Amino acid sequence: MKRYTLPQSSFLFLLGLVTLAFFWILLPFSGAVFWGVVFSIVFAPLYAQILNAVGNRPNSAALLSLLVIILMVLMPLAMITASLVDQASGVYLMIESGQIDFGRMFQQVINGLPGWAVTLLDRFELTNMASLQAKLTAAAAQISQTTARYAIDFGRNAFDFLVSTTVMLYLLFFLFRDGRTLAARIKRAVPLASRYKKPLFDNFTTVIRATVKGNVLVAMAQGALGGLIFWLLDVPGPLLWAVIMAFLSLLPAVGAAIIWGPVAIYFLVTGSVWQGVVLAAYGVLVIGLVDNLLRPVLVGKDTKLPDYIVLLSTIGGMALFGLNGFVIGPVIAALFIAAWDLFSNADEFHGE
Repeated sequence: MKRYTLPQSSFLFLLGLVTLAFFWILLPFSGAVFWGVVFSIVFAPLYAQILNAVGNRPNSAALLSLLVIILMVLMPLAMITASLVDQASGVYLMIESGQIDFGRMFQQVINGLPGWAVTLLDRFELTNMASLQAKLTAAAAQISQTTARYAIDFGRNAFDFLVSTTVMLYLLFFLFRDGRTLAARIKRAVPLASRYKKPLFDNFTTVIRATVKGNVLVAMAQGALGGLIFWLLDVPGPLLWAVIMAFLSLLPAVGAAIIWGPVAIYFLVTGSVWQGVVLAAYGVLVIGLVDNLLRPVLVGKDTKLPDYIVLLSTIGGMALFGLNGFVIGPVIAALFIAAWDLFSNADEFHGE
């Protein structure tokens, strides 16, 4: 084992200290930095094509790449968010005015269930209307308090989001322009042999591209398809439910069904049989098929991760890191598998 001199040990201590201090300084903008890095990796092929098209001028290529991202990603997201807020407000007013009465809807479901199902729910006190009313009242009070708190903090949150987006775009410009140089310096600084560094770095970039590309495309497809069928079946707030299904579809295999499944059951037990049958068939054969076909092709195939690893790492990542976890989880899983593969195949670790 190599022994370091006092000056070398002191320098390594200083190196670790200033590295921790630097990351601590960046912590308030960790989300902006993270998504700046993610976007730079995902859109690197686009930047390379634009760089060739403009005659190898990095500044112009980086600016044009940012413009494409703003037009393709940020502006549509802003318009969807504005429409979502408007539709969510409309749904809230319908709930407040009694047009949407969850108590009545729940009673309709109970009345439409077979006897054995009602008996089963009775054991868990889920058919007791007085108890349910108390729970709904408590939930409504909690939602009102949360809504009021967010309304008070909306201006500050909007300003923080604007600042974070600006920081991300500013950082993204330099990551596009100087990304290869920075990546080369990072690779050179990592204290591993080249035969270890290359597969690890390759896995890192491949998984980020595949995860973002695959999960976002699947989420968009499932959200759009779910919103379309809700609109055709005249379900209130189809855009709101479409966005919720898109977010939930980040959870492989179970996501969008959390929304369309209960709605289909509600239709079936309340007498709207054809709507329930159509929604159930559409959910399984169309929305579910998108997840079953696209996700393994776009995510599992590129990352070479088994489906169950993709599922568990995505759910675990989102539980620990929030929305960022749908990228962080599979990346950690892929690096874990790659590192253990390298270890198991390296002779120097096994005395061979």
